[in-house]
Amino acid sequence: MSNYLNAFDLLDWYVTAGVNESTGDYPIDRFIKRKAPLSEPIANTDFAPTKPLKDPIAGHTQQMPFQSREAAVRTAEQAAEAITSLGELRTAFEAFDGCSLKETALNFVFADGNPTARVMLIGEAPGAEEDRKGLPFIGPAGRLLDRMLKAIGLDRTNVYITNILPWRPPGNRSPTDTEISACMPFVERHIALVNPEVLLLVGGTSAKSLLKRPEGIMRLRGKWMKYKTELGDLNIPTRALLHPAYLLRQPAQKRETWQDLLEVRQWLDAPVQTSG
Repeated sequence: MSNYLNAFDLLDWYVTAGVNESTGDYPIDRFIKRKAPLSEPIANTDFAPTKPLKDPIAGHTQQMPFQSREAAVRTAEQAAEAITSLGELRTAFEAFDGCSLKETALNFVFADGNPTARVMLIGEAPGAEEDRKGLPFIGPAGRLLDRMLKAIGLDRTNVYITNILPWRPPGNRSPTDTEISACMPFVERHIALVNPEVLLLVGGTSAKSLLKRPEGIMRLRGKWMKYKTELGDLNIPTRALLHPAYLLRQPAQKRETWQDLLEVRQWLDAPVQTSG
């Protein structure tokens, strides 16, 4: 038997070690500024990017003007207030320069699924694969999320999926409060436009930010709560779920998440939904 690992053993070792991203399929001379994008545009869909992927080597030719946190939030609030459709929201959000993550991300990741669905899911931020392809929850965590939804009879034709942030934080770090605050007016407008019957907040960042609660995800999951706006025009039944990326690291927690999903399915199947 050979002393060397075969390709499948090596890939399995990488996954076990936590490697989830490669630098590319071929070497890059980073001292030469590339004129052509590294990737071809992906196929156009309702929510996929409509322009070629950015070249991560060349990057942006100009830096965004600096905005204070307060100025960025005011700009976002003013822009979001005038939005009346998802198309307008996407255009305004993508043009927004008040979040510095726009400078480092490859793509603006807006949403996926059915905008008329009863169920809306909101995660934290795009990962590496989402950033490359411009769609939310399509990496390893996204594939687990698809299996979780399928287990209760749901898929991307009858749910709507987005994130708190449409741009990937470098290295998949946690978003800062400043980044979340700058994007929140667009997220809140997104929820208002979709107006789902049920809101599923995937992960602690999403749950704490939208419910405006200080507790961690372990205290927020397992119970029904309400997403409410300051004006009181929305009052949506809401559940917080453990993030699939966490479940990949801690598979023992899948039992609690399965119970949460069963309660969501029971709510959807109930003949009469009441508000309050």
